[in-house]
Amino acid sequence: MAGKRLIGAAREKVTTQLATDYENGASIRTLATLTGHSYGFIHRVLVDAGVTLRSRGGPNNRSRPGQPTTL
Repeated sequence: MAGKRLIGAAREKVTTQLATDYENGASIRTLATLTGHSYGFIHRVLVDAGVTLRSRGGPNNRSRPGQPTTL
């Protein structure tokens, strides 16, 4: 599907699936690899769908506020 412009119902279907997969823990990079679309396309579709994006570093980011860091 990559390389072909998605419009109308086809785009809505892809957007819904990408948003669901992302909200279930898939990374943007993983979605890009699985679908053959670029990172930028996936990012844009998620933002346009109103999905709240996770911060960089995903679930392994240990420098979250409120957690002690070791020196």
